[in-house]
Amino acid sequence: MTSFRPDDMPAQASPAALRGLIESRRAVRRFSAEAIPDAVIRDCLELAVLAPNSCNLQPWSFQVIRDPALLARLHPVCMSQNAAKAPLIIAVLARPDTWRQACQDIITYWPEPEVPARIRSFYRKTAPFQYNQGPFGVLGFFKRQLLRVAALRKPLMRSPNSHAQMAIWAVKSTALAAQNLMLAFQSHGYATCPMEGFDEVRLRKTLAIPRQAIPIMLLAVGRQTEKGVYNPRLRFPLEQHVTWL
Repeated sequence: MTSFRPDDMPAQASPAALRGLIESRRAVRRFSAEAIPDAVIRDCLELAVLAPNSCNLQPWSFQVIRDPALLARLHPVCMSQNAAKAPLIIAVLARPDTWRQACQDIITYWPEPEVPARIRSFYRKTAPFQYNQGPFGVLGFFKRQLLRVAALRKPLMRSPNSHAQMAIWAVKSTALAAQNLMLAFQSHGYATCPMEGFDEVRLRKTLAIPRQAIPIMLLAVGRQTEKGVYNPRLRFPLEQHVTWL
């Protein structure tokens, strides 16, 4: 008989409660000056990093900006939009460059007394080969050629095998974490606005963002004020996007 630990059992969430939370989230563009408690910010970040991610390498990082002077400097960088006047902005960064350290951290922070041999092998051998693109992407190029031949005989995972594919790889996982982050703040009664309208060159200088990090959004957070939502919600018919097979 197989024994199950509590962590193995999925939590039973209320579909109605989940729908209510998701439907209540809107992109809010006007916030009060009320500060968000550090405990709330930390709780929401803890929920963000519970997002599913590729090989559990967690290719993301977050810069939490609360300093009024720095927020004032960010406002013109964000095209002076109203949402950028929020009392809290979180820079959500995809990190295609942290996989090597993450492979080591999996072994260091493994949640059991003994790290299984298959885990050690995967993160010391398989994952480093899979994600390493080599200087100037040379190793990735040779892996792509090898895969073209090997895939003639059986299905194979063909990416990420270039620096461009590594960027996509990191952005996908980070976007999942960003959605968790927005819903977490919503559950605490704080509104959010994911901003893509910013000058990335000036943003990198203002926040000293690491060269290989990819800013995928600046998340404005705060209490919604009057006329914070500009327009009624609009979504295209579901049938326009879904194919049932």
